[in-house]
Amino acid sequence: MSIKSIIQILILLVIIMILGSVYFQYFSKEKTIIEETAKTNLESEKLYQGLEKKIIELEKKNDKLKEEIEIKIDQLDKKKEDEKLEVKKKLFEAEKKLEEEKRLLEEEKKLLENLKKLEAEKKLEAEKKKKKAKNVVKDVEYISTDKKGNKFRLLAISAKSNEDDNNLLDLKNVRGVITSDIRDPIYIVSDFAQYNTSNSNSKFYQNVIINYIDKEITCENFDIDMETNMAIAYNDVIVTDPKSTMKAGIITFDLKTKNININPESENTKVKVTTN
Repeated sequence: MSIKSIIQILILLVIIMILGSVYFQYFSKEKTIIEETAKTNLESEKLYQGLEKKIIELEKKNDKLKEEIEIKIDQLDKKKEDEKLEVKKKLFEAEKKLEEEKRLLEEEKKLLENLKKLEAEKKLEAEKKKKKAKNVVKDVEYISTDKKGNKFRLLAISAKSNEDDNNLLDLKNVRGVITSDIRDPIYIVSDFAQYNTSNSNSKFYQNVIINYIDKEITCENFDIDMETNMAIAYNDVIVTDPKSTMKAGIITFDLKTKNININPESENTKVKVTTN
């Protein structure tokens, strides 16, 4: 074997050794990298699992917190509903109280109006009475004379103007007398009478008593018309003289002649005469 061949063999061995060394180092480094990568992956997995666990715990806490929040919201809503109901109840009671107060005020207002109306009526009545009292004249006397010379004298305890006719005077406790120069007087007494100041006509009523010569006539009404010189007695007429008592319907007096005409109440009845 030549030196050249030995050198070539040596060179080949060196190359093989170099290649072997490179190969060994490469695969040894790759194994380290793989191991390190695997270790890193394991740590990452553990870290991921830890993070995932924490996330799950956070989610649980979040769900629990949400549940608590929802419970509190429900409680608040229920409390608000209760508060609303309480407010509505108080509002209803307040409205009911206001309605009752309004009703009482309306009743009080109505009562006050009635009292006011009553006071006004009393005041009006008092004014009327006061006015009537002002119109009342005490111890009056009226004298009139017709064309024939008949004198009519009328006396009364009181007199007041008639509310419906200013020409009329309402007399109380009345006494009257009709006199003439040629005939006997006629005397009249009654509880009440009306005297017309415009024509001197008179209407005596209630418990009327007429005295003429020897006759006494009682009745409820006795009207004197000075314009026609006639007088009429009617309603429960009774004529009494020394010889008899007559119950008649109507008696007419002619003030000119002083003649008396006694008539029954109707054509179908007669004058009743009782001899004394």
